[in-house]
Amino acid sequence: MTENSVFIGKSAKPESLDLKYANRHGLVAGATGTGKTVTLQILTEGFSQAGVPVFLADVKGDLAGLSRPGVFKDFLLQRAQTVGLSPYEPKAFPVVFWDLYGRQGRPIRTTVMEMGPLLLARLLGLNETQEGVLTLAFRRGDDEGLLLLELEDLRALLVNVAERASELSGEYGHVSKASVGAIQRRLLTLEEQGAEEFFGEPALDLNNLLRTDDDGMGIVNIFAADKLMQSPKLYSTFLLWLLSELFEELPEVGDARYPWFVQATMMSLQKWS
Repeated sequence: MTENSVFIGKSAKPESLDLKYANRHGLVAGATGTGKTVTLQILTEGFSQAGVPVFLADVKGDLAGLSRPGVFKDFLLQRAQTVGLSPYEPKAFPVVFWDLYGRQGRPIRTTVMEMGPLLLARLLGLNETQEGVLTLAFRRGDDEGLLLLELEDLRALLVNVAERASELSGEYGHVSKASVGAIQRRLLTLEEQGAEEFFGEPALDLNNLLRTDDDGMGIVNIFAADKLMQSPKLYSTFLLWLLSELFEELPEVGDARYPWFVQATMMSLQKWS
């Protein structure tokens, strides 16, 4: 690794990624055993050493070892020599573990109000009419100074909207009780996947992800997603929320010399015959 690049490996020549080109989307793909996870680890270590915070969604539990120095083994030394990794020395990286359920790391939470009606409607798969009713509910809650923190708060607000449908129709437009019922059923499905663990306070401050340690190394944030992968709706809810928050909070700076933050998600795809 040089000051402006991250070492990846060696083919016919040493391969590296210029940090200025890390401000892009990338894909590491391949069959099982071809080195996708190791490549991701090497990139993560390089970003961390360059002072760039990293967020990793770990669906298999393969990345926790970044927090501890490795152990010298003959086959590792041989491999390091083959790919031109010199000097090769075990090293631990600054890691913070996160877990939506708060069992394998720090809990991650946000409020229903911060999620907002637009993103929540997309996640619930609402049609245009149902999305309009959900937006109306959020607007009504805002007008009345109601705090929408948990899904329970939103469900109670929707009940109130349905009970006052005739009154609210004159001010906000037609309110369909059938649409309110459809939204409630979609929320119930989300709750059954454990969404009550995600919505509530204290909400995550993104600055907690954008940190470096005392030595200037980027913090590696590892999100335990092994259990969460069994709840795909909730998993997609979290990832889309995080992306929307990053898009909203981080400034537009054009082509920067290096990324401020790197987010990576490990996925496992299988072909069924």
